[in-house]
Amino acid sequence: MNTNARHERIRSIAGEHGMTLIELMIALVVLTVGLLAVGRLFPTGARTQAQDHLRVTANEFAQQQVEALTGLTWTDAALTEGRHPSATTTESLGQGQWQRWYTVTTMTGKLDNLKRIVVTVDYKGAAGGARSVTATTYVRR
Repeated sequence: MNTNARHERIRSIAGEHGMTLIELMIALVVLTVGLLAVGRLFPTGARTQAQDHLRVTANEFAQQQVEALTGLTWTDAALTEGRHPSATTTESLGQGQWQRWYTVTTMTGKLDNLKRIVVTVDYKGAAGGARSVTATTYVRR
């Protein structure tokens, strides 16, 4: 038996004669589509990470104010009824990217020995939209 006949016999036993060009192109298209889909996840992940960083910073600013206010006495000027700073002014933080204020309300009825303090921090999100974080605490007489 010559060599060519032997190779033909081995190929027919295996049932394959190799990969065709069409099969190779289909595999490349599937691989390309998969890579493009994964590539689209990276910008979304980066944007989410930036948004989370801004939210965490806003929460830190709110928590700082809550901690400062909970250490004050009932009669302290910073715990008078209303918005602080007054009217529509805000405290600018972090190069003006975050704006903070708080509102003090004396509870009524059986809870008249409590003052509710709501601290609000406004900031611009990663996509430029307005966002805010609030933190609430109570001070007892």
